Amino acid sequence: MAKLIYSAIGSLDGYLNDSEGRYDWAVPSDEVFAFINDRERSAGTYLYGRRMYEEMIAWETGDFTAEGPLMEDFAHLWRKAEKVVFSRTLAGVSTSRTRLMREFEPESIRRLKESCDDDLLIGGAVLGGQALEAGLVDEVQVYFAPILIGGGTRVFPSNARVPLNLVEHKRFDNGMTFHRYACAGHGQP
Repeated sequence: MAKLIYSAIGSLDGYLNDSEGRYDWAVPSDEVFAFINDRERSAGTYLYGRRMYEEMIAWETGDFTAEGPLMEDFAHLWRKAEKVVFSRTLAGVSTSRTRLMREFEPESIRRLKESCDDDLLIGGAVLGGQALEAGLVDEVQVYFAPILIGGGTRVFPSNARVPLNLVEHKRFDNGMTFHRYACAGHGQP
């Protein structure tokens, strides 16, 4: 059975973006980007809400050959993965290997986990929060940037209570850190 992994890059004070919606402070260094790409290789499916999906479309439509091998590599990984977008308002999807679901239904995610061989990555604060609250997330992987931004969209929902066990930690040269946690009660340490 595949694992459902909530992955995010946040500020040290726990935000995905600032109060104006910017996240330019979260751009990974080459070292972090290479590490992220290696992590993403195990993903066969990405789960997104509308906003995250709209941000990620560029990875299919953009030409990253001039941007360097790390961006090219990520674009390749993203294009080969399946994508599921959860949205009540999106008229349709414009990327390949992508399907649209109108409602987030925990039971359908459980079935998806059971049917997949490769891991599923879930991104976005709202969708990730719903999955955490439903007890669907097996791992949390968070990259913290060494910055305090004081407000914005929270990495985790304020009402989630999920016991976590630290299974991996890494510090990068730019001061960013990576934390991988197993969600307690999911048969993991």
